[in-house]
Amino acid sequence: MENKDEIKDEVRDVMLTTIDNPFNPFEDFDKWYAWDESHGYHTCAVVARMLQSSRSFSDEDQARDLEAAIDQIVELNITGTYKKLIRDW
Repeated sequence: MENKDEIKDEVRDVMLTTIDNPFNPFEDFDKWYAWDESHGYHTCAVVARMLQSSRSFSDEDQARDLEAAIDQIVELNITGTYKKLIRDW
């Protein structure tokens, strides 16, 4: 069994979505994005505002930063609108 530190160091493919979006951003990003924007969520912009990343970061560090931003959004999610998706390989 993995401990929390090992899980935290693992780089995973994650996305933020809303509970009512019928499209999976991993499988059909264009339709997911169009639906998200047309319903006024602007989820990509929400994530972008929370990122602490830099182009000088490695791909792994950027992925960890993305997941940390998504985790923070979900944690502060007072309306219950957002949920985190993790791609299973």
